[in-house]
Amino acid sequence: MPSAPAFRSRLVAGENLYGAWSVLSSALGVRLLAAAGLDYVVIDLQHGEATETDLPGLTSAIRLAGATPIARVRHAHTADIGRALDLGCEGVIVPNVDSAAQARQVASAVRYPPAGHRSVGGVLAGPEPFCLVMAESATALAELDATLAVDGVDGLYVGPGDLSLSLGCRADPDDPVLDRALRRIRAACAAAGKPVGVHAADGVTARRYREAGCTLITAAVDATAITRDTAAQVGPARV
Repeated sequence: MPSAPAFRSRLVAGENLYGAWSVLSSALGVRLLAAAGLDYVVIDLQHGEATETDLPGLTSAIRLAGATPIARVRHAHTADIGRALDLGCEGVIVPNVDSAAQARQVASAVRYPPAGHRSVGGVLAGPEPFCLVMAESATALAELDATLAVDGVDGLYVGPGDLSLSLGCRADPDDPVLDRALRRIRAACAAAGKPVGVHAADGVTARRYREAGCTLITAAVDATAITRDTAAQVGPARV
């Protein structure tokens, strides 16, 4: 069973790590995801069904299946970040971080004094949590180098959907506008010596991102996997 320090060390070392995204608040569901051989499962508190109440059961199920539980928190707020870590998540992905100033606040919320301002007392808090901030806007791209220079920001996670909306382009890695932005992000992370993660819609796209230099690669979403596989099986049955 992986420990938080072990996963964090693999992350910051730039090892390829593969995971899934969960928008359903099912302990059985996340355990099945993790048991597919994943390194991590992200519990989506921003857009998914799960709430903080679900975290102890979800994080325990993920660990029992041999993967690392991560939370995508609702927003860059100290309370949201602290609660996710206190209730069993070993790291956080923080959305809508548009500036280095925001990144400093986020990194501080992950760490205890004197390095940060996180409060002690989480019943399921683990050692040495990690902090990934999301690049989802044109403003975030403009602040990229300064954000990556923030002590305590362990890496960057790209949300191609929101980033493409901000840039006014398609959420398609072949779109030239998005492609330039993704190249810029990967180059900045490489220069800073920090890993870059990305949300992919399918395994083929995930492999493209991996070959381009992304190392934290989300290749599946539970709800999408259910609907895709159901459609794939029912379609031939009806023919």
